[in-house]
Amino acid sequence: MLLIKGIYKSFGGLTALKDVSFSVPKGNINALIGPNGAGKTTLMNIISGIYPPDRGEIIFLDKTISGLTPSKIAKIGISRTFQHVELFTNMTVLENVMVARYTKTKAGFLASGLKLPLAKKEERESQLKGLEILDYIGLSDRKDELASNLPIGEQRLLEIARALATEPKLLLLDEPAAGLNIRETKMLGETILRIRKEKGITILLVDHDMELVMKISDWITVLNFGEVISNGIASEVQNDPAVINAYLGVEDEADKGISIGS
Repeated sequence: MLLIKGIYKSFGGLTALKDVSFSVPKGNINALIGPNGAGKTTLMNIISGIYPPDRGEIIFLDKTISGLTPSKIAKIGISRTFQHVELFTNMTVLENVMVARYTKTKAGFLASGLKLPLAKKEERESQLKGLEILDYIGLSDRKDELASNLPIGEQRLLEIARALATEPKLLLLDEPAAGLNIRETKMLGETILRIRKEKGITILLVDHDMELVMKISDWITVLNFGEVISNGIASEVQNDPAVINAYLGVEDEADKGISIGS
């Protein structure tokens, strides 16, 4: 579904990504992990159109999407959440989800401003779809609350709900477990698995919670200093000496049996 080919990205004199390549098969939950500063969020920003790559290609469903705007990328089926929660805090929970339905509407600014029949029809449809998604994600009882009033765990869920409202084929989750407690993280993992199983959405996950990552991921790619240092299933990545060294600074042969996320 997604092919990352030889991506390079620099900011000034700092190389954030260097020849990054990997693929995400349809129906998979793929994880992208690495220490702080490894380039994970930079790559997510490139995939979603926030940054253009300096070199390389992003191919989605056999079409090159490198250089497309975020709105066009959302319309073709890629949606995301953010490392730092990016909600419309002065809007209600339901309104936050309804905003995301813009990619599915046809009424323009004038029709919406004049409340023409098409705009009214689409607004009703967006409201119904928003309520359906909030019920699915477990936030229907909070629909009229301001987003700013939600605790961090529910804000994370609301971001996922808003992303689902665009009806994505590929969902990018950037540190969705950040700030969550153990119970909330367990529920998040169950939600991600349910989204893949019930909605058939492919997922690319970035997170520092190794227990979550190792438990739900089909495949894991590891970045360090902007380069791919490992690819594999959880058990392979956990015991890869390059990964252990990147996370723990372990170089001694006797210590290489330490596994990440065990």
